[in-house]
Amino acid sequence: MEEVAQDNVIQLGACSRAVRERQLRAADWQRFEDYLAEIFAALGMDLDTPGTRETPRRFLEALYAATSGYEGDPKLLTVFPAETRGGPESVTSQIIEGPIAFQCLCEHHALPFYGNAHIGYIAGHEIIGISKLTRLVRLYARRFTVQERLAEQIADTLAELIQPLGVAVHLEASHLCTQMRGVEEHTQTITTVWRGAFQDPDLRREFLHEVRR
Repeated sequence: MEEVAQDNVIQLGACSRAVRERQLRAADWQRFEDYLAEIFAALGMDLDTPGTRETPRRFLEALYAATSGYEGDPKLLTVFPAETRGGPESVTSQIIEGPIAFQCLCEHHALPFYGNAHIGYIAGHEIIGISKLTRLVRLYARRFTVQERLAEQIADTLAELIQPLGVAVHLEASHLCTQMRGVEEHTQTITTVWRGAFQDPDLRREFLHEVRR
């Protein structure tokens, strides 16, 4: 990787929650590869085969790509006027998108968890492009995180972007930290978050009915 400055901070608005544009110097990149090679060898990997000689580099590149959400996503800023204008029908008109596939790295063990997200909202004065809901999920999924925080961040950021009347988020995921270690149990974890108008149990039932169809 070519050598670049490390202090190039970017500001993309509330939707990004970006801290900095991540850039690694070539010397640091090589140092991290060497650390990984040492760890893999200590754990038993033979690094002197055609299939493993580049494994430390490939692993580091994959890890870097899997955590790209820290850089934010300026394309989330695209919104449009809503078709409804706040009448009684607005409160019962849900927009639901999903399933949106996601993959994360758990911050506790740095092992993956993966699953599907459903997002619902009741528009106020603005709507967001359908593809932006996928971008929103992936923005936060491509970080070290936990499932509960992921759901909260999706809901809170959507609320900041378009000020909807209500937001609903449903995540269902499998966690390799429980499948590959510890109890070695293959279960699914479900997380739901409700904002605004979704305090109404009828709206929650409608949303969950659509999610489970």
